[in-house]
Amino acid sequence: MNITLRQLYGFKTVADVGTFTAAAQRLRVAQPALSLSIRDLESEIGTRLFDRTTRRVELTAAGREFLLSVDKLILDLEHAVQNARELAERKRGRLAVAAPPLLAAMIVPSAVADYKKRFPAIDINVIDTQPNMIVDKVRNGEADCGIGTFAEVEDGIRREALFEDALMAWCPVQSQLTRLPRVAWKDLAATPLIAMTRDSRIRFLVDQACASIGQGIRPAYEVSHMTTAIMLVEAGLGTAVLPASSID
Repeated sequence: MNITLRQLYGFKTVADVGTFTAAAQRLRVAQPALSLSIRDLESEIGTRLFDRTTRRVELTAAGREFLLSVDKLILDLEHAVQNARELAERKRGRLAVAAPPLLAAMIVPSAVADYKKRFPAIDINVIDTQPNMIVDKVRNGEADCGIGTFAEVEDGIRREALFEDALMAWCPVQSQLTRLPRVAWKDLAATPLIAMTRDSRIRFLVDQACASIGQGIRPAYEVSHMTTAIMLVEAGLGTAVLPASSID
């Protein structure tokens, strides 16, 4: 099938105004070109759409039925174009942001509040989830973007640095580590370690740093949430290595 949008608009305009001359003037095209376009449309469909007289053109039965479909098609197209424009101009739409619980509590709320001031018609959905699930949620379309600490390369994912963080040792106030002017990775061997689970990017960075000095780690506790790790430290059960931003 080789039917163009120009032919459909031409057909609808002729049907609306009743003459090729008036339709051509409304469309700002030459009348012979419009007549040829309609003949090509009829040839493609395989039936006459208009009965032509010296003064007017009248829709045939097939033309009247075809007009109903064309009206709906053009209306749907115009709605689609309008929706696309509104989305492009951020006049409407939806944005889903995935983040681990700590970042979802610390960073996302103020960012969402600022965004809503600029684009109040956009619906924001915040998904607080496990860090290892964020990339998958972006891949499958459940989230439009994700915030967190990720691998250097993720196939099919565009990365953009928002801020830099550092790893910080969290220890009980009575720990010997508090007497050191600076805590080195080797110093962690002298204290029970509270670590994130192996699916955490933070755990990967800690393992990588310890391996670089030939020191393996055997955590006393493994937890999924940073807040849990912090509370275990407060209870005097060991030392945790977490992002410095967690102090907030």
